[in-house]
Amino acid sequence: MPEILGTRVDPISLRGAAERVLAWAEGGKPAKIAAANVHMLIEARDDPAFAAMLAGFDLVTPDGMPLVWRLRRLGHRDQERVYGPDLMLAVCAEAAARGVPIGIFGGSPEALEGTRRTLAKRFPQLAIVYSHAPPVRPAAVEDPPTLEAIRASGARILFVALGCPKQEKWVALNAPHLPLVLIAVGAAIDFLAGRVVQAPPWIQRAGLEWAFRLAADPKRLWKRYAYTNTRFLGELLLGRV
Repeated sequence: MPEILGTRVDPISLRGAAERVLAWAEGGKPAKIAAANVHMLIEARDDPAFAAMLAGFDLVTPDGMPLVWRLRRLGHRDQERVYGPDLMLAVCAEAAARGVPIGIFGGSPEALEGTRRTLAKRFPQLAIVYSHAPPVRPAAVEDPPTLEAIRASGARILFVALGCPKQEKWVALNAPHLPLVLIAVGAAIDFLAGRVVQAPPWIQRAGLEWAFRLAADPKRLWKRYAYTNTRFLGELLLGRV
């Protein structure tokens, strides 16, 4: 599989990724899935322990357009973006059609409630059997009651929305205790709840979603993008990508 900045990124379509998730869920196979962007790759570049966690994931999709462009340059000419929010919707559509129950872990109570309403409206048959907004804290193995509640819910797919790299670390740490498909989806629930405005499709295709989000929330995001985008560009110019 191709690597970008030392992290494996799987060449796969949105439909292919959703089908693989549902096949794992219906077959009872535990799995860990991440949607990779420039931020994640730089985090992995700087943190060997995080890089090692990502190496153990079953599927790492190209969430960011720079990764899509790189995969195309590596020979995967038809590669499309497999964006976390789009993947969540594609998986929910298939889960609703196939009767596979899902759960959501992360975000604020308001975001969770908004996401539940949006998903229920779009996919009336979708069984959302678990949702939980945890307190803000570092990624760790969850307490036994929380793990038991997730297992007892009957969810076969759990969307984890804690922000990168926290959500990927949470998935890696808790996967041994949760026999289901865990998908790190970033800001997906904030988008679905309408709490964050999503960039228009043409901005996404141009690889400028980071600029759109920076303009919308400069106080929170400027340091991240100033560092990760500059680092990625530097690695690209040095021929290390």
